Amino acid sequence: MPLKLIPPRAGKSPNWTVRGTHLGVRVDRTTGASDKKLAGKVLAQIRDEIERGSFSGPKKATFANAALKYVRTGGEPRFVLKLAEHFGETPLERIDQAAIDEAAVTLYPRASMATRNRQVYSPVSAILKLAGVDDRLRRPKGGRGSRRIFWLTPEQAERLLAAAGERDPEFGVFLTFLLYTGCRLSEALTLDVERVNLPEAWAYIPITKTEAPRLAHLPPVLVAALAGHPRGLDRKGKLFRFGKNGRLYAWLDEAARAAGVDIPPRVAFHAFRHTWATWMRRYGGLDTAGLVETQAWRSRQAASVYEHLVQTEEARKADFLPQVWKAPT
Repeated sequence: MPLKLIPPRAGKSPNWTVRGTHLGVRVDRTTGASDKKLAGKVLAQIRDEIERGSFSGPKKATFANAALKYVRTGGEPRFVLKLAEHFGETPLERIDQAAIDEAAVTLYPRASMATRNRQVYSPVSAILKLAGVDDRLRRPKGGRGSRRIFWLTPEQAERLLAAAGERDPEFGVFLTFLLYTGCRLSEALTLDVERVNLPEAWAYIPITKTEAPRLAHLPPVLVAALAGHPRGLDRKGKLFRFGKNGRLYAWLDEAARAAGVDIPPRVAFHAFRHTWATWMRRYGGLDTAGLVETQAWRSRQAASVYEHLVQTEEARKADFLPQVWKAPT
């Protein structure tokens, strides 16, 4: 196919692309121009360079470089180093389904599919997407693992917050914040004091997993807890002093044991988000669409996991069944 201009694809780069072959030289590169006339000039320049023998194709993009760019632009670095060491200078065009499947087995031979999905498929997919590669990656069967929807009863939550506050007063306020906002751990840990407004009862969460900021409501009980923050709110910096590390998880384990609460493995702080969602349904009266409207979830499908935690109106019809049981005399 001779050199020709390929128009921008919807949802992709706004620039035109030059694609085809001229004098045996294959070309597939962006023009860097969204205007068709300018893109045509780039095409003419490429054709001229090929005829003069001065055309050089683009350098091969490697996984190592793409991984470095991913981390530098704010991507989650966890698991990336191991992947970068495995793929190294492998060109991105060779990071296909087979290569990723092989990496998952090689790097984590005894791991579950859910672990491989989390530590290989997900970060590789994110790295490729940032590099502009349409990976069309197939996740391993069973890669999503089983849903762990653990939530606290009000009695359990009360004991757990009390135990956390005894361990460290600010830790108690921190868990209270998670419980009454539904924030993810990373959202709460990175929140600045200046984004909290107690008089108007809101906290602005600028970066979320859904990629859209949201305004979290602070119910009265949380406003009171934050007003009693051990270090106060008349300062700059993070709302909470904690970082995501082993000590933070150890504190939660200690508080849970002291409160007599058994949080399942691999749930940890997400228990508070599950509890908030469940309480919003059971006590707040929200349905799945209502949970989505809180902006804490991206879609109805993501929020639908809490549907089974509330009796439906249809299920309550069991109250009208014939009562044949009688108390023993």
